[in-house]
Amino acid sequence: MSKQISESNHMFSNRKLFLLLIPIIAEQFLTSLMGMADSMMVSTVGPAALSGVSLVDAVNLLVVQAFNAMATGGVIICSNYIGQKNIKKANDSARQVLLVSLSISLFMTILGLVFRTGLLRLIFGEVDADVMRASQIYFLLTIISYPFVSLAAACSAIFRAQANTKLPMKIAILSNALNVAGNAILIYAFGMGVAGAATSTLVSRVFNAVVLLVLLRSEKNEISVRDYLKIRPHKHSVRKILAMGVPNGIENSMFQFGRLAIQSSVSTLGTITIAAQSMTVILENVNGVAGVGVGIGLMTIVGQCLGAGKKDEAVFYTKKMLKWGYIAILTSCLIAYAIARPVTLLAGMPAESARQCIYMMGWITIIKPLIWAPSFVTAYGMRAAGDVKFSMIVSTLTMWLCRVSLATYLIRVAHIGAMGVWIGMFCDWGIRAVIFTIRFMSKKWIHKVVE
Repeated sequence: MSKQISESNHMFSNRKLFLLLIPIIAEQFLTSLMGMADSMMVSTVGPAALSGVSLVDAVNLLVVQAFNAMATGGVIICSNYIGQKNIKKANDSARQVLLVSLSISLFMTILGLVFRTGLLRLIFGEVDADVMRASQIYFLLTIISYPFVSLAAACSAIFRAQANTKLPMKIAILSNALNVAGNAILIYAFGMGVAGAATSTLVSRVFNAVVLLVLLRSEKNEISVRDYLKIRPHKHSVRKILAMGVPNGIENSMFQFGRLAIQSSVSTLGTITIAAQSMTVILENVNGVAGVGVGIGLMTIVGQCLGAGKKDEAVFYTKKMLKWGYIAILTSCLIAYAIARPVTLLAGMPAESARQCIYMMGWITIIKPLIWAPSFVTAYGMRAAGDVKFSMIVSTLTMWLCRVSLATYLIRVAHIGAMGVWIGMFCDWGIRAVIFTIRFMSKKWIHKVVE
């Protein structure tokens, strides 16, 4: 069957796949590089500033993942309707995705503003005073950006659902370049330190959201959203979006809660190790972006295949993207390891922090290409087929029973340092890869997403 599909009547030729995936991978990769440049600029203010920003970014990432989960629900539903050639329902769903995303982000913004100081102290406990001071400044300004992050994620998802990945990439590049330029001006020229980095981040996020909202109005789009102020909630559509988005949100949130729990253990290791771990996380994000890009693209592919009623093609393309995921991860891991030492030098990291970072990156470069793709790329395809609850349960259990528990033990009891984080992560990836592979082979992951 796979051979027959690959030779004729495919929905996505190799050329179409490349045109879909390359902009996503480029966007993910450049965004990560910009984030690394962001951290390098902050690091020139001092280790306390880098540590403070990194601690807050761990919290912010939790919130951003919740926004991305709602956007993921939008991709699944809109791409299914496009596969059905039902553009009216795709447009209606897109409007509801924007409304849900904005509502959730405003709620999170209010919570963040009210509880920001207590939340930082609860999560990170007793850290150095200068680290906490930097965290509070950065957190306050980035909370204000939440609605813009959420709307930008929703808009990008809507464009990707209609296989337009080039436009979100271009806007993301511009907004990230604006962020880096803003950092250069506010940190170096005006000496604003952490406050300058946070202000630049806020401005770039506002720019990203506003531009995408304007471009989404164009009638040239397959999905075009206009009259934003006239959008009202439709119970049935909102329920479908939440049915897809909430399990993703829980999965992503549990993942980030786990990272925060681990970060709490890392924060006991001192500023030097915190800085090493922070830079390692940044570099590990860089070496994963190509694989994530393949997974994000796969959601559109599987969604449109199933919307068109072509289950065999959904299976075929998931297998194909899994192979591409292996290649993407291996390539990006080698690139990230090659730039690790120059990056630590450019960032002005202390010698011991740089040594720890490069050591951890070496192990990541060996292990990640072997097991990451089946533990993540396959899951993207299954989520697009509506198998969101299974993914949520498995990912949450492996996160807490394996990654968090093992990492906490290795750091706090065995005292092996930050490397304990990555040993726990490797075990999590390995177990998840086995479970998702078995689930994929069973074909029980294909569900009816929309009517």
